Amino acid sequence: MSGATSGALGASGDEGAAQAKGKGGMQRALDLIERVGNKVPHPVLMFLYLIVGVILLSAILALFGVSVTEQIAHPVPYPVEHNYYEDTTEVQSQVPAQGNEYSNVDFVITTETIPVKSLLTIEGIRFIFTSFVANFQNFGVIAVVFIAMMGAGVAEGAGLLNTLIRKLVEVAPRRIITFLIILVGGLSSIATDAGYLILIPLAASAFIGLKRNPLAGLAAGFASVGAAFGVNLIIQPTDAMITEIANEAIGLTGGQPITVANNFYFSAVSLLMLCVVATFITERMIEPRLGAYDASLASAEAGVEQQDAERTPEAVAAESRGLRFALFGALAVLVIVLLATLPPGAPLRDPKTGNIIGATPFMDSLLIIIVLFFIAAGLGYGIGAKTYTSANDVIAAITKTFASLGGLVLMLLMVAQFIAYFNYSNMPTVAAVGLADLLERAAVPPLLLLVGFILVIVLLDFIIPGVIPKWAIFAPVFIPIFLRLGIGGQTVLAAYRVGDSPPNVLTPLMVYFPFIVTLAQRYKRDAGVGTIISLLLPYAAIMLIAWILLFVIWFALGIPLGPGYPIRG
Repeated sequence: MSGATSGALGASGDEGAAQAKGKGGMQRALDLIERVGNKVPHPVLMFLYLIVGVILLSAILALFGVSVTEQIAHPVPYPVEHNYYEDTTEVQSQVPAQGNEYSNVDFVITTETIPVKSLLTIEGIRFIFTSFVANFQNFGVIAVVFIAMMGAGVAEGAGLLNTLIRKLVEVAPRRIITFLIILVGGLSSIATDAGYLILIPLAASAFIGLKRNPLAGLAAGFASVGAAFGVNLIIQPTDAMITEIANEAIGLTGGQPITVANNFYFSAVSLLMLCVVATFITERMIEPRLGAYDASLASAEAGVEQQDAERTPEAVAAESRGLRFALFGALAVLVIVLLATLPPGAPLRDPKTGNIIGATPFMDSLLIIIVLFFIAAGLGYGIGAKTYTSANDVIAAITKTFASLGGLVLMLLMVAQFIAYFNYSNMPTVAAVGLADLLERAAVPPLLLLVGFILVIVLLDFIIPGVIPKWAIFAPVFIPIFLRLGIGGQTVLAAYRVGDSPPNVLTPLMVYFPFIVTLAQRYKRDAGVGTIISLLLPYAAIMLIAWILLFVIWFALGIPLGPGYPIRG
């Protein structure tokens, strides 16, 4: 790297010392969290130790007969036919057509006694050995990561991403570019996993293009995607599922069901407010703490030098031609998607209702649609800019991207085993129901009970990060309680959204947490779990506090949560 580039991206020793000396108490505390957090074992070893801990703890709790009895929402099972084939001993399950419908997912409320199951019994040991391969095979995030990164690899290998980021830096007003990146991250939850795998790396790259610290961009991207995951400006597929679970719980008291628009106003305002808060945290807290970026700390994959390479007129012309070809490729995919979506009876419409938005094939296809856009645009750019001269170049770009995921795959292998063993033991459910019972017995006013409910969800999110599993446990418990207090199911659901998302960026059990650690190591070789937690702790804490305050003000003013859905009643 040239001396000029090093000077632009790296702080001198005197500047670094001055920054360290001028740090406030909060920044020193975050530095301490980072140092302590990075001293924990490698994530692979950490999850291995957690697996051993879960096995031993499950045996102890089962020995003491720990259990809970609770009403829980379960999807209505579909009948299946079992077929046996000559070349396999495995049962092949055939789901009927009605099992594949996209609308009106049914849930049923059942009363169950749930004991802690020991992993050191005959049955538990059998599960440990026989499920090891299946746990990894059925860990859906593996396939999602590779599919998403395939599209990103084609676009990145062609040089499209660097060019788009450079153009964004050139045309976007500097004062709002952080907010725009964070807003796009918040909106990306409509595509579920794509936001984690595509937006966050792009945010880090964009900050490099702005001569800002890429770790700040990574933190801003992760906060916008993860800490605001439960809300959006448009209705998400997740909304349909959690609404249906809520309706099953409302049905226990004979109440009227709610629609997917029950939290629409609150969701839209929440997202915009959280984006403003995250922008403030990024620019006023995270970037001052990180200081100027020292490119010498980056791994060879970070591409910092390429961001600052001087462009010749020929290169500029090639970029322009590549962008035109990329537009043609993206438009071709858009035409295909529109033809598969807009006509009546189109394959991406709901086969029963004809809906496009909601729990539909179109929404389920968003990830692969986004990947196709990246591939088509990347191929177009590569052909136009002549960065791709043959099919072998495209394959090499994808292979390079996949090769960089080796460490992540090993971590996810351990994560998959830990989650499977933890869930088998029933300890997450027992802990959740125990906290629910404690909150239910608290004799407090409805608003305080709602705030207490939010805080319980925050605690549970560290061990059950998924939005659906927690809601399936809590909806049948708390919706009837609040209905008796004159508080509607839509209000309980809004409170649930507040508590569910901010902790996502802090819990190592979040399935994409290892991916974020791996991504951070591109820009800081010694980055670890402590680095991510110290970067995201301000986001999680401040965004949670701001969101609770918004909820309290909303409740106090009696503003409707959605069209026709009051916050009281």
